[in-house]
Amino acid sequence: MTKTAQLLLAMSLLAIAVPADAQTKKGSKARRAPVRTPVTGRRTFAMLNGMKVTLVHTGVEKKAVVALELDSGEIDEPPFGPGVSALMAGMLLEGTVARPAAQIRREASGFGTTLAVTSGPVITSLRGEVASENIARFVSLLGDVVRHPLLDTAGFERVRRNALRSLDSTLQHPEDLARQRWRALVFPGQPFGSPYSYPSTLAALQLGHVRNVYDDSFGGARAQLYISGVFDDAAVEHAVRDVFSDWKAGTPAARRPIAPVAQRQFQLVDMPGATRSTIWVGLPVIDPSSPDFIALEVANELFARRWATHFRADARRDQGPGQGAGSALWPHRGAAYWTAVAEVSTDSTGAALDSLFAHVDRLRQEPASADELQRVKQALADGFSSMSASRAGSVSQLSYVRENGLGESFLTDYRRRVMAVSAEDIRRIAGSALDPARMTITVVGSRMTAGPQLARFRVATP
Repeated sequence: MTKTAQLLLAMSLLAIAVPADAQTKKGSKARRAPVRTPVTGRRTFAMLNGMKVTLVHTGVEKKAVVALELDSGEIDEPPFGPGVSALMAGMLLEGTVARPAAQIRREASGFGTTLAVTSGPVITSLRGEVASENIARFVSLLGDVVRHPLLDTAGFERVRRNALRSLDSTLQHPEDLARQRWRALVFPGQPFGSPYSYPSTLAALQLGHVRNVYDDSFGGARAQLYISGVFDDAAVEHAVRDVFSDWKAGTPAARRPIAPVAQRQFQLVDMPGATRSTIWVGLPVIDPSSPDFIALEVANELFARRWATHFRADARRDQGPGQGAGSALWPHRGAAYWTAVAEVSTDSTGAALDSLFAHVDRLRQEPASADELQRVKQALADGFSSMSASRAGSVSQLSYVRENGLGESFLTDYRRRVMAVSAEDIRRIAGSALDPARMTITVVGSRMTAGPQLARFRVATP
């Protein structure tokens, strides 16, 4: 059952519920108790320090997602310091001036949640999901963590050691290694060029670099707080203002220009003896602010379904090890890209790339059937509606809208715009955005086995 269906079911059950004390003496008229229906809608207000707060009333369960987002992430990292934003995020859980790390974990657990801190391409997020009665206390904990981090040497060394262990494990995985190498080619010497750091970089970074990130990026002018669920609006606003009204404003985020490379590049990362190859192929595309981006989303979903089906059929026919394939859009303002990814047997590497480009050409040249296109659009529209009905999903959608400057109408118009995409729109946007001659190719696998199959892909065909 989808979350939307669950929500509708819960609403219907509430509407027909009649408590026992509504029963009256025989012959008298039964009195139905007032029905408590869920409050819906959202409201945003701004504080004097620039911090914005969005209160989203959704659902009927007495819970809420509390998420504080700061405009700070990979995009702010200096060329010498990929990974410093992740270190900063890790330091937030190493204690505050008033609370040691163990107390932070213990208090969050007492609220029935975990305080999760993540650093992404453009946003550092702190969030948890708590019972409605604990919102004010969780906001207080959140405020202490983000406003008064200890940022001490001992905590920094622990976070760095953990990051080094995690990095060593991550880059042993072919898909993560392919992502790292592909991004370095598409964003050379720029933000987003290193989704993961490097051991030498982490070893060279110092506590002072982390403190600089905090001083430059953490303040009301870069902060957006979302609270989504069931709660008392006035009480929650009072709690938020009490915690954050005297937080420093700091400096607003400045958009850094990104110049991704859109041309044929090729790299084979040798893993001697590997029996499988991991393929990353893609290129920069229009970002979500473009009127054509929704059509590109539909085109990507159509491609992903076709290509994954093709690979599953190959695996069944050959009775070999399972093969995986898919595609995705990375939707960030000014730096969006499209990638197709596959994991194949090494001796099928060249054939897999041939198949990939054949499916791209089909998308660019042949109109989709009405039935196929309808199924894809319906799935996208239904998924969006389901997300809107959930606490965490509504926060994610609002965050996406804010980052990409899409405006409130995006949420209400998305379904209609998806369903309006035509087969000709798909062919047009694929023809302009998904040009194989401008795609970067990264393959992680055995040079000895896969190398001879790949010579023809090193240079783009005119």
